[in-house]
Amino acid sequence: MHYSKLRISGDATSKLRSLRQRTGLTPNLLCRIALMTSLEEGPLRTIRAPDEEGSEFNAYTLTGEYGAMFAALLRWVEEGPEAANPLPDEELLTRLRGHIHRGVGTLSVRAKSPADILRLVPEQEPA
Repeated sequence: MHYSKLRISGDATSKLRSLRQRTGLTPNLLCRIALMTSLEEGPLRTIRAPDEEGSEFNAYTLTGEYGAMFAALLRWVEEGPEAANPLPDEELLTRLRGHIHRGVGTLSVRAKSPADILRLVPEQEPA
């Protein structure tokens, strides 16, 4: 999956502004957390694609050095572990936007402070 820029929905952009004020995190970090939150919920299935009326991110700004990892996780969740029918890049980008949109919506309800973001991360048991 290759892209240089990705535009998210207007609704997600509005919610990111509010989340930034409440948590102090930048929109790109909030999008990463939102993406992982949504991927954890499972595939999008037949949800309508969000609009592209919001903020635009450069690929590296959005995913940093972890772009390949996010793409692999997206493929695994959306295509399944067997990937018998790989999705075309354009469809994967639509689903990436959809996951960010869904995840930002989830975060906007769950995260009222920086401490709420930390609660989203499961604790590791000592080895």
